[in-house]
Amino acid sequence: MKQIDLACIIDDDRVYIFAIKRMMKLSNFCKAFMIYNNGAEALDNLKAIIASGKSIPDVILLDVNMPIMDGWQFLDEFIKIESHKLITVYVVSSSIDPVDINKVKEYENVKNYIVKPITIEMLNQIATEVNDTE
Repeated sequence: MKQIDLACIIDDDRVYIFAIKRMMKLSNFCKAFMIYNNGAEALDNLKAIIASGKSIPDVILLDVNMPIMDGWQFLDEFIKIESHKLITVYVVSSSIDPVDINKVKEYENVKNYIVKPITIEMLNQIATEVNDTE
């Protein structure tokens, strides 16, 4: 498995963030990662990074239910940003609501919906899919 250069985690659950960072390190998933605790913070920072031409994430692991700006609101704004590189998004949520699961089909850049908890095997699959699209 080829390692991803940069992954982005957008989630407000500190326990999940701790766990996913640890799994990413153990599985050699990525060289680096950036973390945001809500969609607004992520959107503001990612806009600035994209505009500046700095390294942008290869993949975003996005939670749906967050304060300030939820995952759907983030996606609605994020798809408006022009980027020189495709950023693959995976919605990673504890929600098993069919409405949420089916809603990802409305977004071209969302690859899949993953129900938490995420596993090392899932991370390996994500890395494979992201590397296959490059």
